[in-house]
Amino acid sequence: MLTINGYPKQVCSGLTRREALQIGGAGLFGLSLPGVLAAEEVAGAFQNGRAKSVIFLYLFGGPSQLESFDMKPEASSSIRGPFSPIHSRTPGLQISEHLSRTANISDKICVIRTMTHPHNDHNACHYMQTGHKWTRSAADGGDVNARSTDWPAMGSVVEYLSRSAPDAHKRELPDYIYLPNKLGALQGYERTGQHAGWLGSAYNAFATNIRKRNSADNPYFRSCNDEELDFRIHGMATTKAITLDRLNRRSSLLKQFDQANKSFHKDHIYENYDRIQQRALSLVTSTKMRSAFDITKESAALRDRYGRHLFGQSALMGRRMVEAGARFVTVCWDAPDGYSWDSHIHSNHLEKHLLPGFDQTYTALITDLEERGLLDETLVVAVGEMGRTPKGTASWGRGHWSHCFPCLLAGAGIRGGILHGTSDAEAAYPAENPVSPEDLAKTIYWSLGIDPDLFLMDREDRPIPIIESGQPLKQLFG
Repeated sequence: MLTINGYPKQVCSGLTRREALQIGGAGLFGLSLPGVLAAEEVAGAFQNGRAKSVIFLYLFGGPSQLESFDMKPEASSSIRGPFSPIHSRTPGLQISEHLSRTANISDKICVIRTMTHPHNDHNACHYMQTGHKWTRSAADGGDVNARSTDWPAMGSVVEYLSRSAPDAHKRELPDYIYLPNKLGALQGYERTGQHAGWLGSAYNAFATNIRKRNSADNPYFRSCNDEELDFRIHGMATTKAITLDRLNRRSSLLKQFDQANKSFHKDHIYENYDRIQQRALSLVTSTKMRSAFDITKESAALRDRYGRHLFGQSALMGRRMVEAGARFVTVCWDAPDGYSWDSHIHSNHLEKHLLPGFDQTYTALITDLEERGLLDETLVVAVGEMGRTPKGTASWGRGHWSHCFPCLLAGAGIRGGILHGTSDAEAAYPAENPVSPEDLAKTIYWSLGIDPDLFLMDREDRPIPIIESGQPLKQLFG
């Protein structure tokens, strides 16, 4: 018997699943390779995972390992930085004095200190969100915008597989949500790595759109009011005045208009357009969707606990999304101005806003999930695309450094109070247990019950592995 259930198994002949797929492609079982792969995508996905959902806290810009979770107090003054370490509840872990709340819940967290890759600039946002290297060359002129040829984001893969899952018809929320903005939107562009790429735009994230007051404004640092925190998907705001009958009539007219062109343009663009249209129409008429996006339903005390700044309220919204059933939610701390995690020049923003802001929101999220009984089924990932140079500048900034940086994992069976990996004396390179973006991506997929060795079909119907190398870090789970 040939069994395909998303995990490596033996068939009665002794063949592995991968070998069976190869034979299926050759027609020896009477199955085409696309047919076998399509069956594999559905069977087993989301069925046996440790996590029902993932909250991916993405700290764009590159938080410094030496000012956060890999401090080196015994290093020289040119390395160790201006902040003092404090003890945490994790044996052997000293972290920044500006992360005192996180220190008090570190027994619920696994700290990976040895994330590493060679892509030493911000376009590593593609690598960290997809598990695939960013391959554009200098000939591309430094373009950082997303393209349809990019690798799909992990969230887009989750959305794609969710549409084929047995419970797809019951799902009232999108399974890939991006808060509070698409990455780069506050600066006027859309960075690579966050979209579905070659998988098709139908599987892009449903992203909310929070706007700045003015060009010099940083909503991550100041208190945001409810008028600004209008977490609704593009176009949803207009649907309150449109009756269901009117929506149906508009849909019917649009279908008639498009039908003539579709017979001449049967390609992926039109296929995706149909799916986007159908999905959007169902979502904007969903009562559950509107209710989930109404952050005012939360108590003032809880909103204060998360922080009234943009990251805090976005993380709270992320919790609302997974509580309502979404499978993959990215909450991004973007860089709307010069004061961000990209700390080339040290300023008081790091100690007054960035570290305390993360400390407040992260601990509130972990505690809130636990209190609601959601932490055991939600994997919370916190990471940037890189770290900072071991040696600081005269003004205590640090440059780009992708060779060693931290990542936090919590929930979904992660063993809390542990460290994974050790860096060298300057937090410059992993000394043991390096972790690649591929390893992290496979860990996330595996936690959701998605086979990390799964193949997807590209636009030419060629089988493409969702991640080409690496291993899931199963040892981090209890």
